[in-house]
Parts: sequence; structure tokens; C-alpha cells
Amino acid sequence: QVRLVESGGDLVQPGGSLRLSCVASGSIYSINAMGWYRQAPGKERELVATITSGGSTNYADSAKGRFTISRDNAKNTVYLQMNSLKPEDTAVYYCNVRVFTTALSYRYLEVWGQGTLVTVSA
Repeated sequence: QVRLVESGGDLVQPGGSLRLSCVASGSIYSINAMGWYRQAPGKERELVATITSGGSTNYADSAKGRFTISRDNAKNTVYLQMNSLKPEDTAVYYCNVRVFTTALSYRYLEVWGQGTLVTVSA
């Protein structure tokens, strides 16, 4: 069993910053990729940023230039540094991981965290 625990969500003023963290634990042999998604009120869940085990990153257009995704492979942890926050960034942010549970796994297991709430308001 694999668990993801997110933290760092808070209420912040427009223009402020937050750093989200996600720690993966449990039956993990290796991780293929980790990422952050978000779901705003009345909207579908959308990609924010992803990062592979090799360090390749991908960002949504809305996040480029403001957000930075990073990871610590030794700690099975992924971070999302969010700067210049806007009211439209308000959402529940979810961590996602694609994990191999054994050395002989031929496909990865996709796991979601419980979410952490980010509210940007004056």
C-alpha cells in the first residue's frame, strides 16, 4: 500500500507565496514521476506541474513563470513553490505519484493524495 500526504496549503493574500509538500510512503520500490493537480470550485481537476525521476518538468500555462516543481528522490518527496499567487489559483491541490511497488513490476501504480486547500484572497 502506498500513501501520499500533502501539506502547506493556507490562506494567503494576492501576490503572496506558498510551498506545498507531498511525501510518499509505503510499498515503494521506485517512483516514475510525481506531480501536482488542482481542482477549483465548479471546475474539473487540472494539471499544474509534473516531474520525472530524471528531473524533466512540465507546467500548465497558468503556472509557467510563477510555480516551480522539485523533488527529493531520497525522501520520496515532491514540492511545489508557488509565487505571485492570484485569486484564480484558489483550489484544492492534489499530489499524484506513479510508483513501482517491486523490482519486477511491469507497470506503475497511480496514487492520489487527499488534497490540501490553497485560498488566495484579500
